[in-house]
Amino acid sequence: MHELNDLLLKNKVIAEQIIEVAKRLYARNMLAAADGNISVRLNKNHILITPSGVSKAFLNSDEFSIITLDNQILFGNASSERLMHLEIYKRCPKAVAVVHAHPPTAIAWSIAKSDLKVLPSECLSEVILACGDIPFVPYARPGTNEMGNHLIPFLPDFRALILSRHGALTWGESLDEAWRGMERIEHSAEILWKAQQLGGLTNLPENEIALLREMRQKIGEKLL
Repeated sequence: MHELNDLLLKNKVIAEQIIEVAKRLYARNMLAAADGNISVRLNKNHILITPSGVSKAFLNSDEFSIITLDNQILFGNASSERLMHLEIYKRCPKAVAVVHAHPPTAIAWSIAKSDLKVLPSECLSEVILACGDIPFVPYARPGTNEMGNHLIPFLPDFRALILSRHGALTWGESLDEAWRGMERIEHSAEILWKAQQLGGLTNLPENEIALLREMRQKIGEKLL
């Protein structure tokens, strides 16, 4: 118990940083009511995660939960969707933070274009340079083991994912990277949606796409 209290006291600053990200998501209409969850890895075995059933934009730092990598809840009312977070931390050694939100336009793409495997990245240079690709993860019922299992084929290669008919999930080597990834998903999805409404999507030339993908490889794995 003493170790747990120390973890909570030492990581109030991280909790406040998570709350700030939640407020940004709320302001961008990517969180509503008690939606979404955010976590940060504290050390090899302990994860700080937002609670279940609470509006994430109006949290207090003492409402957070601490869980272990093997899904033990040490403190608080941990998010019911924590299995997604745990799968990422287990399979992505570089993962320090995970953000799950409900960006409306990205979700709408997964509903209206259910045959798509990735967001149409070849239309938009910023998607290729910032993410590479943004895949659609097959639908899983919220709160079930499938939420984590369906992520497995995409890890650790992809850090920005759209959860079909549900939301989006990003991870990064910092909380800021995970936040940037979520903002990138919705911003890109909105541009592509508007282009579709204005007359349809058009791809960049094949040689330009190849060059952009080479540039992405040189940039590295991080979300921009």
